Amino acid sequence: MDRIDLFRIFARVVESASFTHAAATLDLPRSTVSTAIQDLEARLGTRLLARTTRRVAPTPDGATFYEQCVRLVADIEEAESQFRRDPAGPRGALRVDMPGRIGRLVVAPALPDFLARYPDITIELGVTDRAVNLIEDGTDCALRVGPIHDSALIARRMGEFRLLNLASPAYLARHGMPRHPDDLPAHQAVRYASPASGRVEPWEWLQDGTLRTLTLPGRVTVNGAEALIACCLAGLGMIQVPAFDVQDHLRSGALVDLLPDWRAEPMPLTLLHPHRRHAARRVRVFADWLSGLMAPLLRS
Repeated sequence: MDRIDLFRIFARVVESASFTHAAATLDLPRSTVSTAIQDLEARLGTRLLARTTRRVAPTPDGATFYEQCVRLVADIEEAESQFRRDPAGPRGALRVDMPGRIGRLVVAPALPDFLARYPDITIELGVTDRAVNLIEDGTDCALRVGPIHDSALIARRMGEFRLLNLASPAYLARHGMPRHPDDLPAHQAVRYASPASGRVEPWEWLQDGTLRTLTLPGRVTVNGAEALIACCLAGLGMIQVPAFDVQDHLRSGALVDLLPDWRAEPMPLTLLHPHRRHAARRVRVFADWLSGLMAPLLRS
């Protein structure tokens, strides 16, 4: 095994904090990963990893070497991509994660176009409303809706989703149409609990340039966008969701747009990938393609 392969394996073990997890994401036997780390430590004459029964962490020398490793590997991959006979042909497996409804409604139907453009790329598409750990899970990039707090990741902002206030005709027939934020305390919401924190999100709106919030009563709490919209369609309460998510329901009259002058702040859409000096070419071309795909649904 050459040194660059050893560097790649070492970096993945550090990022995964596990020999087993690193082996799975690299599609290698665990014994191969363990042997590679032993060979690398022998070459360098220092211990790079501290092992416990539960976790693997870099030693001080290992942490220093890891930073150099990822730069070297990124530089080599970038150089290789520039001098291949077909420089326009990125290749390899691309692991992507994104919210379920974006994946199902927008990205999956368009994937034949991407795969036709890049026949040497394969896609592993994860769709979940739960935020995954890109580094530990070996994910190449992830699409996120909402504020981003992880400074260890490279973020590419794609735009903003416009949020709508919605209810079903059946709900409005029972509770009436709210005309002003002052009417909100008399209404109910389908409550949305963040899959990451479990926190129930309040109702939000901008009024005179100020963000206002109110915790509305509700008999149903969900932790996924699919269930949120389904409960609203069933007349269980009002919701706030991105406009792209409900266009068919608005056109059919199954949902009604409410309080158009008092909407929540738009939600940013961001593509994240682990910190590298250079992103792999397959990540870059996917990011460019995805940006073009999402543009008609976003405010720039």
